Amino acid sequence: MALRTVCAAALRTGPDLGVNNARTFVTTAFLCRRKAPLGPMPNDEIDARNLESLEKYCSYTRYLKHAEETRNKPTWWKTYRGYVEALDLEHGVEKVDIGFPYYRTSRIKEVKERKQLVKENRKNAELERASRLRTLKLSLDHVQEIWEKTSGPFHIKKMAEHYGVFRDLFPMAHFLPQVPLRICYSQDTSAQVYYGNRLTPTEAASVPQISFEAEEGSLWTLMLTCPDEHLLDNEAEYVHWLVGNIPGGAVQAGEELCHYLPPFPPRGTGFHRYVYVLFKQEGRIDFQEDARPTPCYSLADRSFKTIDFYRKHQDDMTPAGVAFFQSQWDESVTNTFHTTLNMREPVFEFSRPPVYHPPQVKFPHRQPLRYLDRYRDGKEHSYGIY
Repeated sequence: MALRTVCAAALRTGPDLGVNNARTFVTTAFLCRRKAPLGPMPNDEIDARNLESLEKYCSYTRYLKHAEETRNKPTWWKTYRGYVEALDLEHGVEKVDIGFPYYRTSRIKEVKERKQLVKENRKNAELERASRLRTLKLSLDHVQEIWEKTSGPFHIKKMAEHYGVFRDLFPMAHFLPQVPLRICYSQDTSAQVYYGNRLTPTEAASVPQISFEAEEGSLWTLMLTCPDEHLLDNEAEYVHWLVGNIPGGAVQAGEELCHYLPPFPPRGTGFHRYVYVLFKQEGRIDFQEDARPTPCYSLADRSFKTIDFYRKHQDDMTPAGVAFFQSQWDESVTNTFHTTLNMREPVFEFSRPPVYHPPQVKFPHRQPLRYLDRYRDGKEHSYGIY
């Protein structure tokens, strides 16, 4: 409004304005003029009024190629990712791969096997008929097995990076989980650990059944830790289970360094991550310094850092598998704090006090008609204008 008044005054003519008229007009024009950008604006070449004239992408490949070319072009503006990367001090620092190297089979061999399989399937009349009638059934176990051997490790690694598992357990490092872990807390698959699924502390109260593929004579180390649970140090963890020198895939035959403790996410702190990490050992390791007293119900003794544990034994073990789940407070956590840990339960929720109502008067003055609703007995509350 002030700028509009200045412009109107600058355009007026008369003896009252005098010589300041030209100077006022130049200053106003300078303020109204927009600063020229350093280049064309994004999508400046697109005519929004005639979208039908734009080139159509007949295939996803052409669209993806054009999108990659546009992304790689230098621009004068900064994207949101550019601002985030500028604030991130660790951006650009190459992370260390601490896992096993991945050896992919020959691409030519894969194509030959695929063509041979397609050729055999086309000769199968029953398979062709079931596919045509949409009655073909596939074995999900077979699909799971193929996924674990092909693209599964890369998907698992991507999910672990999304949930910040490598960032919090192995700072500036990562690995490709090439050994799939099968962890189940029940007889069926209702309480199985995948990669970020939700389980209640009640479901994870007992020791799970764990299996993984292992060569005969190999030794392994299994660890369960929580990077979100420590009550005193944000950088520390609580180790919930630690088993070393596991022969083959028999976890129950390993050396239990710290017995199993169920999850205990405090009330009001949301979901916590509970991560299983599997290490493959080069040989037998002496874990005498890492062993906890049995039984270990002291949180001070369970304070733990995965990166320190790995650096201590990095010459003798290599991370090979990972699985994790999320858990939130339920009633069993109270029992864990009071009975198992023998301590008071920390609560981080706000207890809202009851609504205060002044004493009831016999003749209320200037009060709404629903004045008596405040003083009714019963659990159901009426929502009126008070």
